[in-house]
Parts: sequence; structure tokens; C-alpha cells
Amino acid sequence: MPPSLVEDAARRRGLDPTGAPRLPVGDLPALLAYLDWSCRLVDSADDLSTIARGVVERSAAAGTRHVDVICNPTHWGAWCGRLDEMVAALDRGFADGEVRWGTTATLCLSVKRTQSAEEAVALVEWILSARPPRVSGLSIDGDEAGGTASHTERFEEAFARAAAGGLRRCAHAGESSGPDGVREAVDRLGAERVDHGIRAVEDRRLVGELAERRVPLDVCPSSNVILGVVPSLAEHPVAPLLAAGVRVSLNTDDPLLYGVDVPGEYRRCAEQFGWDRTVLGEVARTSIDSCFAAAERRQALLAELDRFLGS
Repeated sequence: MPPSLVEDAARRRGLDPTGAPRLPVGDLPALLAYLDWSCRLVDSADDLSTIARGVVERSAAAGTRHVDVICNPTHWGAWCGRLDEMVAALDRGFADGEVRWGTTATLCLSVKRTQSAEEAVALVEWILSARPPRVSGLSIDGDEAGGTASHTERFEEAFARAAAGGLRRCAHAGESSGPDGVREAVDRLGAERVDHGIRAVEDRRLVGELAERRVPLDVCPSSNVILGVVPSLAEHPVAPLLAAGVRVSLNTDDPLLYGVDVPGEYRRCAEQFGWDRTVLGEVARTSIDSCFAAAERRQALLAELDRFLGS
């Protein structure tokens, strides 16, 4: 969300925009606090459409051809009980952006680790009954600190129902939790893709399993450094994970907060780790293979990538 939109929304509600949690965020709890503060100010469907349209516009300008947007409805207090209206407003923005700039988007709705099993199941049942055309799957996010087993057990039924209903599944794991969080996400939630997942590097056996099973990790290097998950880009595990055969893609997490787009992440990693065109091409291929776009869209993007790499 553009900070200017958040400030305008705050003023409309008679709030002082300077009362927002301090930016830039320095750790995951601070980021979640900012998201809770800013998202609950947005009570206009037009603002939601503007946010979605802006995601597509900025992605297209950066050369990103598809984006999976992960959205947790619990942050957006003004839309509690109105999920259908919220998703419809976002869809209008994404659809308009696609027509204007050609970049596609899907919406992956997420549950927070502090929610109940019943709330998670209710979200899945809503998706399966309403079948919003752009909603592609289910995610789980939030601070993983304090263990993962209880989180996983609580949400197993929701993820099982999502799988049975044909929804895609991903999970934030291995960011503020260790390698056990990654294993739980894959083995117990059936996550097809792990968002972050970098602390899998702490368990050599798990790294081997991820490589063998071809489970992709959506890695956000700049976010990990800014939030203190890793000390520096030089010490980031994305390079050893890739060298061990794990499929990884490069992502931004929140480009407006962190000031880096997808090409910026590619550039930083290429310079830091000495990745050449071949390595970057494989990273890009993984990003397409593991995204939640429709099969025809993924095939078109892979063909586009092949043409680019062959030029």
C-alpha cells in the first residue's frame, strides 16, 4: 500500500498519520503491527481497487509478468463480515491492471497463526462456495516464534479441505521458526510452496528432502536482512540452498516498505553470489513453475522466458 493512501485514509477517519508504528520496520512483530494499523484504516472499496491496481502497475513496470498476492483478511478490520465485498473490490483493481499493463495476478487468502481452527475452516468453506475467480489458494502467515506444532495441528483440517477442493496451498514458514516449521508446513499442511523457508538450511536432511521432492521456496532476501532474520545478504542461505539443489525463487515480500523490486532482488543476488544468466534463468523458471497462475498462463510465461534466454 502506498504510504500516501494510508495517510489519506487516516485523515478521513480523523486520525493523525504520524501515529503509525515507526517505519522502516526492523523486525517481524513491527511489520505485523504496521500492517494491522494501516490495513484497518482502509474502509473504501475504491481504495482497495487502487491498491490492487497499483500492485499490477508497479509489477508490470518492473518486468514482473505475474504476481501471487497473499492477503490476510484479519488485518482489514473494516471488512470483517464483508469478505465478498473486499475480494470483489480487489478483483476489480487486478482486472483493470491486467487490461492496462498485461501483468496477471491471483489472490491467495491467508489465515493468521493466532486464529482458531474453526475460523480457518470457515475461510476455506467460503472460498469453495463463493469461488471468486481470482482467488487461487490458501496460505498461513504471522509470527511463527514460539513453536509450530500447535499451529500446524490447528490448521490441518482447513488445508486438507482446501486440497480436496482444488485450491493451491502455500505457507509462511522457516522465517521466525526454524527448520521444523518448514517440515510441518510441507508434511502436515501439504504446502506446495514454502514462502521464505530459508531456515531449512539448518537441517541438512531437510535440505536434501526439499531438493528431492522439488519443493520450491519463495525467498525474500532483502526482507530477511531488514527484519533481522539473517545478518547480511552475504550470509543469506539462498545461495547454499540453491547449490544444494533446492528450487528457489526471488521475491520482494513488500516492495514499497523495503524499497526493492524483483529486478532489484535479482541484481543484488547476482552481484553478491556471482550468479550468471543461467542461474538467474533457473530462478526465474522456478518462480513461474511455482506460481498459482492458471496452467495456460504458466506455459505462456515459460515460453516467454525461453525466448528471452535464447536471445
